[in-house]
Amino acid sequence: MMNDAVIEVEELRRAYAGGFTAVDGISFSVGRGELFALLGTNGAGKTSTVELLEGLARPSGGTVRVLGHDPYTERKSVRPRMGVMLQEGGFPSDLTVAETVRMCAGCTTGARPTQEALALVGLTQRSGVRVKQLSGGEKRRLDLALALLGRPEVLFLDEPTTGLDAEGRRDTWELVRELRDGGTTVLLTTHYLEEAETLADRLAIMHQGRIDVTGTPAEVTASRPARIRFVLPEDVPAGRLPLSLRAGADGRAVEIRTRRLQRDLSELLRWAEESGVELEALDARSASLEEAFLDIAARGTETAGIAGTVGTVGTAGTVDAR
Repeated sequence: MMNDAVIEVEELRRAYAGGFTAVDGISFSVGRGELFALLGTNGAGKTSTVELLEGLARPSGGTVRVLGHDPYTERKSVRPRMGVMLQEGGFPSDLTVAETVRMCAGCTTGARPTQEALALVGLTQRSGVRVKQLSGGEKRRLDLALALLGRPEVLFLDEPTTGLDAEGRRDTWELVRELRDGGTTVLLTTHYLEEAETLADRLAIMHQGRIDVTGTPAEVTASRPARIRFVLPEDVPAGRLPLSLRAGADGRAVEIRTRRLQRDLSELLRWAEESGVELEALDARSASLEEAFLDIAARGTETAGIAGTVGTVGTAGTVDAR
């Protein structure tokens, strides 16, 4: 664990009645002023984990510490220093935006002034509007304003940009960066992988209640091979490719998986030039977080094989050029 860890999780478990285990012995830590993203498909255990960190439930096993305290048994010591943005907020629909913030401020130690909280999330011009008249994206911004009321040291954001348009999402990203740069520790769950890749200092991908991989976004993507895709002319079979790049099946559409992207792409282009072959739809790129995520999510399913398949379609071949 980090010396200055704000969140510390050791062998954390959460089991439900009937024997279902949603969180199965996970361990990780989040340092002060760090933004940590927790990713996973629906049912992977993210929400169950976050609820334990927020102190909303007692773990079935293992330990969790937030700011040095057990968030469940020592809730009074932790809650005033914590901001929580749930996936769905519940507001009295007939109150105005400003009235909603003032109501919550009355229950929050050291709350920001109402107009300051609204300005942070761009709702100043909507302060007099009733909550039931807000769009879905505006309600999410109100959720965030309430999470920031108490100037939290640690902030839990559960799908914070769901329902926001592109501009609103970018504004929220900028605000979250500013909070992190100011020393706030942030734990984020999101289904927008671009969001995690853009914001996170480190991330973990959960699968079936366990953490499959953790690290910086660059470390996670570097663990997966890059790819080169192209389409051969009709009169050029895949068998004419250099042996090290040859696909597993003949066909025009070819995909090469490689951990040596520059070298293999150079070899491919050199062969094409020397052979007078025009490669159609040529696309070469490093692995993305999305590919790493989908690779993990596919494990254990009947359709597993998103990466590293050979000849899955009659006209396509894939080779792993490791």
